Amino acid sequence: MSDPPAAPTLITGGEALVRALAAHGVTRAFGIPGTHNLEIYRHLAAHRIDHLNPRHEQGAGYAADAYARVSGRPGVAITTTGPALLNIAAAVGQAYSDSVPLLVVSPGMPLRHPRQSTGLLHEMRSQTEALRGIAAVSHRVSSVEEIGVAVARAFTLFRTRRPRPVHIEVPLDLLTATEPAGPVRTAPPASPATADPDALSAAAEALRSAARPAIVLGGGARGAAAECLRLAEELGAPVVTSANGKGIVAETHPLSLGVSLHSRAVRRRLAECDVLLAVGTELAESDLWEPLPALTGTLVRADIDPAQMYAGLPADIPLLGDARHTVRALLDALPGAPAPATDTAHQARTIHRADTAHRADTVHRDVAALREERNAETRSEDTHLLPYLAAIRAVLPADTVLTSDSAQCCYYGAIPHLPVAPEGRYLHPTGFGTLGYALPAAIGAKTADPTRPVVALSGDGGLQFSVQELATAVQLQLPLPVVVFDNGGYGEIRDEMVSRGDRPTAVDLPPVDLPALARAYGGHGVRADSPETLADALRHALNTPGPTLITVPLTPFPLTPAPAPAPAPEELPR
Repeated sequence: MSDPPAAPTLITGGEALVRALAAHGVTRAFGIPGTHNLEIYRHLAAHRIDHLNPRHEQGAGYAADAYARVSGRPGVAITTTGPALLNIAAAVGQAYSDSVPLLVVSPGMPLRHPRQSTGLLHEMRSQTEALRGIAAVSHRVSSVEEIGVAVARAFTLFRTRRPRPVHIEVPLDLLTATEPAGPVRTAPPASPATADPDALSAAAEALRSAARPAIVLGGGARGAAAECLRLAEELGAPVVTSANGKGIVAETHPLSLGVSLHSRAVRRRLAECDVLLAVGTELAESDLWEPLPALTGTLVRADIDPAQMYAGLPADIPLLGDARHTVRALLDALPGAPAPATDTAHQARTIHRADTAHRADTVHRDVAALREERNAETRSEDTHLLPYLAAIRAVLPADTVLTSDSAQCCYYGAIPHLPVAPEGRYLHPTGFGTLGYALPAAIGAKTADPTRPVVALSGDGGLQFSVQELATAVQLQLPLPVVVFDNGGYGEIRDEMVSRGDRPTAVDLPPVDLPALARAYGGHGVRADSPETLADALRHALNTPGPTLITVPLTPFPLTPAPAPAPAPEELPR
């Protein structure tokens, strides 16, 4: 007689969720416990998932986002219901914009909760409908067994498609319900997508015959850094990156124009190329600042997202596939220099090397001149930042992770003018353009790799969106410099108002002693009135446990003041 079948494993929904996360290699989660998610927290330690608790759910989302960017693994955030989930919504929107694999898990209203409002704690009309408009997927499960399926589906999406945030909602009565959980399900291994061979051949032929090629790299090309550099050198092609692609090719390389899509001179050069190769980039308005002029040549787009082949500038030659495999295939398809078969082979090879070296030298001079033209366009706006950025670069090791805010000191300053090498990283909230990203993102990056230096760059306005995360950094006691360029408010909006001829309104903030605030949280705070004092403070902060907030006071950049309002007309006689 055979043994009776084993009884199904009965566990709570909370344990099923944590078990599924652990099965996918999750070892850290970010979030804040609340009344409705305690059954999730109950099982984290047993499944060896460490937890970090920022002071706001938005901070948890930004920290998980940066953790994903630095570690290469999806970031996981846990919220409770209602306002907590809405608090993290801005971080979900940023992760969607920047193609970050972020998994947000939350409780939801009970399975049989009526559509009519009953006033239950944290009740809202529909959490999934709210998140569905922001995340790539928002999935409400209906059984304990479905929880593992939903988690496996999320990780499958992260591995096989353009990575974007996913939300999983578990009804709060399912979190504590004991039901059969079914087998542990994990996302299957996936082979990288490869581009169509005919399209690869067409792209390789176009690039091989190009007299003026150029390459644009976005965040989707980060896994193909070595291949992209080799291709650029093979073609003698200038390389421009988006903010998300910053540092994929060393920005000190003679072919690199760095983050320059915002430059009119660089955009004109790209428009005049006979072949432009765009890898893993949207060519979006947030990077271009203005529409890219109509191209005169062929646009080759390599991307894992088919929608990008038709977005903005449609591809003439679409290469749908993984960036690394696609660029490798292009390199393989490019014919090398033919080997001479005569007695003058040595002489021919010598001539070929000389021609190649001459062309490279010419391209390098052209790129250097174009870089200088780019710098001249905004020199009046960013000159006051350059000495401070040079001081930062001189102090930081090459593998430093820099996080930044949507602030003038970052998009006018650090993004174009603070060089980053492939061993380093620069994390910036592009596209969605959130404020308050830098500090919690730096915390997430530091926890992803505590051995690497991490520095946050922010403005005084942006920092105050998430300044409470100084308490989180104090709790961790990891060295974390936070450099804040203080221009007394929302400098970009102030300048836009003035340029419109408007009187600046609601953009000047009362001064805050930010170093003192950092000390009040238990950290350290100093003021740097010169590049030299900034460098000294930064060196000390990199070796001091806990956060060190370094304020760099800036005088708001002088623009033509708005005209005084016209006097009111005299009252006409009746």
